[in-house]
Amino acid sequence: MTFPSQARVVIIGGGAVGTSSLYHLAKAGWTDSVLLEKNELTAGSTWHAAGNVPTFSTSWSIMNMQRYSTELYRGLGAAVDYPMNYHVTGSIRLAHSDARMMEFARARGMGRYQGMEIDILGLDEIRGKYPFIEPHDLKGALYDPSDGDIDPAQLTQALAKGAREMGARIERFCPATGVRRENGEWIVETPKGEIRCEIVVNAAGYYAQRVAEWFRPFGGRRLPMMVMSHQYMLTDEIPELSAWTREQGHKLPLLRDVDSSYYLRQEKTGLNLGPYERNCRAHWVRPDDPMPEDFSFQLYPDDLERLEWYIEDAIARVPLLGSVGVNKVINGPIPYAPDGLPLIGPMPGVPNAFEACVFTFGIAQAGGAGKVLAEWVTEGQTEWDMWSCDPRRFTGYADQDYCVAKGIETYGHEYAMHFPWHTWPAGRGKRRSTLHSRLEAAGAQFGAYNGWERANWFAGPGDDLSEETTQTWNRAGPWESRIKAECESVRDSCGILAISGFTRLKVEGPGARAFVDSLTCSRLPAEGKIGLVYFPDSRGRILTEMSCLVHGEDEVGLITAGVAQWHDGELLSRKAPPGVTVSDHSDAVECLLVTGPKAREILAPLTDADLSLPWLSVQYDTHVAGRPCALIRVSFAGELGWELHCAPEDAPAIWDAVAAAGARPFGMWALNALRIEKGYRAWKGDLSTDYSLLEGGLDRFVRFDKEFPGKATLLQEKQAGTKKRFVTLKVDAGAVDAPYMSTLWHDGEVVGETTSGAWGYRVNASLALGMLRADLAVPGTQIEVDIFGHRRAAEVMPDGPVWDPKNERLRA
Repeated sequence: MTFPSQARVVIIGGGAVGTSSLYHLAKAGWTDSVLLEKNELTAGSTWHAAGNVPTFSTSWSIMNMQRYSTELYRGLGAAVDYPMNYHVTGSIRLAHSDARMMEFARARGMGRYQGMEIDILGLDEIRGKYPFIEPHDLKGALYDPSDGDIDPAQLTQALAKGAREMGARIERFCPATGVRRENGEWIVETPKGEIRCEIVVNAAGYYAQRVAEWFRPFGGRRLPMMVMSHQYMLTDEIPELSAWTREQGHKLPLLRDVDSSYYLRQEKTGLNLGPYERNCRAHWVRPDDPMPEDFSFQLYPDDLERLEWYIEDAIARVPLLGSVGVNKVINGPIPYAPDGLPLIGPMPGVPNAFEACVFTFGIAQAGGAGKVLAEWVTEGQTEWDMWSCDPRRFTGYADQDYCVAKGIETYGHEYAMHFPWHTWPAGRGKRRSTLHSRLEAAGAQFGAYNGWERANWFAGPGDDLSEETTQTWNRAGPWESRIKAECESVRDSCGILAISGFTRLKVEGPGARAFVDSLTCSRLPAEGKIGLVYFPDSRGRILTEMSCLVHGEDEVGLITAGVAQWHDGELLSRKAPPGVTVSDHSDAVECLLVTGPKAREILAPLTDADLSLPWLSVQYDTHVAGRPCALIRVSFAGELGWELHCAPEDAPAIWDAVAAAGARPFGMWALNALRIEKGYRAWKGDLSTDYSLLEGGLDRFVRFDKEFPGKATLLQEKQAGTKKRFVTLKVDAGAVDAPYMSTLWHDGEVVGETTSGAWGYRVNASLALGMLRADLAVPGTQIEVDIFGHRRAAEVMPDGPVWDPKNERLRA
């Protein structure tokens, strides 16, 4: 067969993810696609992968992706007529603490919503399913009947066979060696010849960073990843296990001791132990340990000393493990992104290029990843909101030092609980504002937001700041009284908040205003005003929200979330017509929010601005404390207030003056509580592509008298009626507020989900924002919220803010 010189899509990398991507592209009708593999299929991490296939996750999107994989794998062998060793054994996750049991209860609720029969086990039930365990010191377990394991090579070959049969091409022993652009197309270079194509996909596994370097001349960046050494060991045959398996006719469930940090799986008639050790090791991150040109079908030397504690702990838990010797040790490379989640989606800065790489759990996620990647390529959007995996979630701060530090931290805490009050220490301090020392002196406890250090809350003398205090799901902690006081200060007097790192985009050129207007369903504000504008996708779903400032027909300024920097920048730049430019000025401006009923009184002696101008007004060329400043009359806290936008070097003087005049510092956690009381949405929580503009309760921002993406779909939805509606709930929450994706129940049926929740200190109640079945979205309706396994009573509140529903304080 002649070498293909043209294709629609070229995929670089022949592991489970690359072949799944090819398979799903072919299923979508894009059969003119070619996969290039430098060696044999599976030669990278796929070859030595253990092959575990869990569905468990506390991330909604990851759970969706892994659930899809299990569903695909069940029927894949028959669908493509290829033998598959796929064992659906179920799994047991052990809990040593009440906090872990709470996490399991939350995962059970999410899984039940997605149709999975995940359940909680007591100690007797654990022993009933796993008779060789010592469960006496445990609290319980989570049981997932859909969990299991699969042969990674067979999975990859089955996907490859299915793709070939639909017409796609696979070129083995054909490494891609580089790329270049010609006439708006990609030329992929290989030793066998060149392939001209529309789209390139980087699915190169632990070589993905090296492949990404080829795209740097075309707008790319250094891909945020590193490589960890992961070991697992296989035992000799265990006679007792062999006899039990013959008697029962099935394998043991896969066991995970997530608090001790290992999995234990039956492998034929022996056991497979795979720890994620704290004293872990990164590879290929130092000059004396360079990445080889080719590591196909290779392993690292054994390093079992690192695993001693984990082996001993596993033997104490399952004594059978210690009854035989070790038959084989696998020690191979696994790629890690800084947060341990893969990169799936558009390659930042590069046209017609995508990433499907850096999979830590590539076998479990390969099926879902192929589906998501194919949707990105063929439709430009995905069924599920996949921001958790979007490559644009890491921006310029994610340098190699950061990636290595976070990768080691993530690996060593692979099964860790992600408590809402806990901040991870590795990789911090990447971006510090000119106000950092002042915030620190005031007691700020920081969190990282797109790399920027912002104050989450301000501690006082005697507060317990140990890491142990933050390892709780409960609202109570040393921060609670401080957040309460911060909110009350904003309510009764005046607060000041440093919001470093807002994304600031400028759209310039002939017709810039008309261009922005064509992308949003909202009416752009008049000059001298600011307004929220919403950007839908072609389905009418919520892509993003930006604050808009029109400076004329040929210039528009946009302010958006810090974490949305590359996402929103590309939303505009990829669609900009000739002559219109999109530039990023995020680092050039600092923002201070001064808000509360005494904000005018505090600012008046310090500024030459007209503080009588109404809500949403904008004043440029003004001064605060003698420093140049722009004043925008808005407040995400929902009180009288102004955002002060200034040069970073002027921010300290302004802060000092405003604080000396009586404004109290407050942090992001207080702001979160305040915004929920106002029903203000947060990006990628309340605002995501999982929901349409109408479902999101954003009807007043949708102007059907203009053209915009998704208009036809939204008109159909408006006529037919929405299935869900955005609501604010008052929740009898007890000690824990509703987290993201808590299930809503009514009369024994699942009727929706929360999107965020917090205690409202101005209204003295726990509140949640969420999406509820439309017929129940009526004020006064009584429902239940599943909060960590407990169904708590909740009431649907009237549409609009719970605090100051008429916005009288905001407009004062």
